[in-house]
Amino acid sequence: MEGTAAGAGGLDAVPALEIDPILDDRGTRIIVCCGSGGVGKTTTAAALGVRAAERGRRVVVLTIDPARRLAQSMGIDALDNTPRKVDGIKGSDGGELHAMMLDMKRTFDEIVEAHADPARARAILENPFYQSLSAGFAGTQEYMAMEKLGQLRARDEWDLIIVDTPPSRSALDFLDAPKRLGSFLDGKFIKLLMAPAKVGGRAGMKFLNVGMSMMSGTLGKLLGGQFLGDVQTFVAAMDTMFGGFRTRADATYRLLQAPGTAFLVVAAPERDALREAAYFVERLAAEGMPLAGLVLNRVHGSGAAGLSAERARAAAENLEEGRMGDRGPGKTGLRGVLATSSEPSHHATAADSSARPSAARPSAAPEAAPTADVIEEHGTDPDTDQDLARLTAGLLRLHAERMRVLAREQRTRDRFTALHPEVAVTEVAALPGDVHDLAGLRAIGERLSSPRGGS
Repeated sequence: MEGTAAGAGGLDAVPALEIDPILDDRGTRIIVCCGSGGVGKTTTAAALGVRAAERGRRVVVLTIDPARRLAQSMGIDALDNTPRKVDGIKGSDGGELHAMMLDMKRTFDEIVEAHADPARARAILENPFYQSLSAGFAGTQEYMAMEKLGQLRARDEWDLIIVDTPPSRSALDFLDAPKRLGSFLDGKFIKLLMAPAKVGGRAGMKFLNVGMSMMSGTLGKLLGGQFLGDVQTFVAAMDTMFGGFRTRADATYRLLQAPGTAFLVVAAPERDALREAAYFVERLAAEGMPLAGLVLNRVHGSGAAGLSAERARAAAENLEEGRMGDRGPGKTGLRGVLATSSEPSHHATAADSSARPSAARPSAAPEAAPTADVIEEHGTDPDTDQDLARLTAGLLRLHAERMRVLAREQRTRDRFTALHPEVAVTEVAALPGDVHDLAGLRAIGERLSSPRGGS
């Protein structure tokens, strides 16, 4: 039924996701927040970082989100490719928080500078094809996120790394893209382009003229002669580095499979987001990667869930049709309806609700409706009674819509838990506003760590 209260039944059948034991376990060295775009991964990762640091961990949060609001919420003017310490952390036992935002191109440049001599590095960095590849080639951002994760882990400066995965169209891109880019850099086309450089000197040029003549006509028309020349120059300069990309990607992949890693899948209670979450859960299981559980974000609630959508609509129709207009002093006819919805609403908060369309978040709920005592104070003035009846009817209809949202979210969640009853789940309620400071991140961390997210 539409009026069924959210949170009943479905969650009781699955394990509860307990966040604090994960953060407190010194064996946990990497937490990866993954999921489809726009579900609150970035703020969830930041809130976990604040909570872990204030519980004594030395934490670095690697975010991929370019929005300035996250840096501002941590009291930092801007984040870049270098970890920056966050002030204001109330940590114990040496707890610290550092934060950084992945600079895809700068990370690629650092790899080149670290694995090539200065002259060759300069030639690579100035190459037009390299500049295009490092700035936006498909899969580069995900690959560089893996590279940066490997670099941070190798430094051993932090005992916990929290990764906010890239806002990809598909959550699976984070796992697939590094292999795709590695396959490209190690593929037959690249090897063919590398062959002239390996032969070297005049022989190499002769080989280039002969070997490339067969395909230069077609490729030149498709790609342009200058572009093809840039690719060949890039490949020649990168010759000794190609194997390293695949090796490092494989090493980081194994790191993600290690017992010290915990994946948190973040999703909203929406069909597409939970479908992505289900794909990701299945993929993690297939790859042998450790899944900690599901954070179900932006879940709606109501302080008057006992008033069903059907009853609220019926009461609104009665008021609008004037069926209760002649009840006499005290408006006892309204009292029975409103007494059910007079309980105050206490809405918890959740990570990153700003991305959710405002139309999905009713600005008012009928649980704030006037009580029968308020009606009595206004007496029996007809105009006042009509205005109050219209207001109450509107609030009742808003409540009915809220209950429909709750029921839809519950059905969507229950489909996921029926398919994956082994996955631990916590729910976090929808925020009325944005997170703008450490206090907001602390509040989210508390709710993440409460039973069922404090929803």
